[in-house]
Amino acid sequence: VNQVANPTLVSSACDMVSTAYASTKESHPYIRSVCDAAEKGVKSVTEATASCVQPVLTTLEPHVTAASEYASKGIDKLGEKLPLLQKPVEQIIADTKELVSSRVADAKDAVSS
Repeated sequence: VNQVANPTLVSSACDMVSTAYASTKESHPYIRSVCDAAEKGVKSVTEATASCVQPVLTTLEPHVTAASEYASKGIDKLGEKLPLLQKPVEQIIADTKELVSSRVADAKDAVSS
């Protein structure tokens, strides 16, 4: 899970969502009360599930470790093949805007000539 969240694109997107969530909670008292209740519910379910699942995880630990190592190698290869994952969301948006602007300018030049 940590390795999936590690690429710059993913971590910057998570940061953006987290910031928007916190800002929304801060700005809207009614939404804050709903979010607080939802967070408490998720926390309770997580704690209850963790205690029930722990014995199963202990039994499956060697298999989970092997799957984790395999997934880790796959994520490393994905990062190599998709350098976009190493860029923050803001940079991708800026690059996309620049590319679109360039293409629109080229199209305008072609039409006007």
